Amino acid sequence: MVLTAGGARGAYQAGVLKRLGEIPSLADGPSPFEVVAGASAGAINGAMLAANQATFREATAHLARLWEGLRVAEVFRTDLVSLARTVAGFARDLALGPVLGRTVTASLLDARPLHRLIAAAMPPGGISAAIRRGHLYAIAVSATSYHSGRAFTFVQGRAGHPVWVKSRRVVLPVELTPAHVCASAAIPIVFPPVALPTAGGDVYFGDGGLRLVTPLSPAIRLGATSIFAIGVRSQRAAEALSREELGSASSVFCPPLAQICGVFLNAIFLDHLDSDLDHLHRMNELAGAFGGLPPGADASVREPIRPIAVLTLAPSEDLAVVAQRLAHRMPRAVRYLMAGLGTPDSQSADLMSYLLFDTAYTRALIDIGYRDANERIGELEDFLRSAPVPRRATLAV
Repeated sequence: MVLTAGGARGAYQAGVLKRLGEIPSLADGPSPFEVVAGASAGAINGAMLAANQATFREATAHLARLWEGLRVAEVFRTDLVSLARTVAGFARDLALGPVLGRTVTASLLDARPLHRLIAAAMPPGGISAAIRRGHLYAIAVSATSYHSGRAFTFVQGRAGHPVWVKSRRVVLPVELTPAHVCASAAIPIVFPPVALPTAGGDVYFGDGGLRLVTPLSPAIRLGATSIFAIGVRSQRAAEALSREELGSASSVFCPPLAQICGVFLNAIFLDHLDSDLDHLHRMNELAGAFGGLPPGADASVREPIRPIAVLTLAPSEDLAVVAQRLAHRMPRAVRYLMAGLGTPDSQSADLMSYLLFDTAYTRALIDIGYRDANERIGELEDFLRSAPVPRRATLAV
């Protein structure tokens, strides 16, 4: 299973998983996902699901309840003192940073409440127990190094699980902690970087969606032969925006900073899965045409191509529009701060959709995810039940 980034939109994934957990053939057993890969909100959902030792039905229902009861103050501080301190810090950095040679502000919001929430909700030792019992092969959580700019994938799995290093991607075998999940979920600029220990000392990390341009890759390299991916972009809404953009004159007004920030976050959270799926489909065609090896290739090639079965599910509704309808639920002080960035047009209010960690919004997204999964439940059940189990007899448990 691959769970993409998306801030508060992660509630949609919880709704989809809740419906999957009600499938009679899966409900009373462990999670059917032997490999889990996630970034940002997807890392939170994936880690909580992997660490929960209850049945699949109970684990997915518990995850949905966490999102349903979420409040903005449980994710970032919303009090006037904290927000005023941030504004004062920015003013101080702009005025005195060049003189003092250093700055004090690392983010717009204080995300320490999120750290406490994840630590309380992630059962200690749960992932290790799932691996020992054979219910989980590996879980991969991705984050972005603010030192080198590379994508780091932290993997906890069975002994002997694959480890790889690419030019901009690094894998580190670890025992996953809430800090790794918080680092993966640290939305750039909005939430502060998170320090994680490495062999060379502490390194600061941010959102995994920032540099992981191939979100399916960790699952494939860990041996997955079938992938179920949950996105958070409505394809129909994206196509409607494209038609509107091409069919009408451009706006006479320059887009406000809020709209620019929303497009920036879309580029991080939404675009990567679509492009990676296109790439996977091309590789499947190549594998089908040449049996996994292109003409003239040496049969001993280190990474032969293999076909990967993939099924994706994405929102049937535009989650930005849902967020705009519920924007009044955001605490007043935060609304005031965001109003300073300008008011985006009604079809591009994406920034709010990532930050509205409110019960009304998350419940609406859970309902959408549940309905979308229910409409395709037969297809989803057939895919999950027919997915071939990867052969890993050579790996030590």
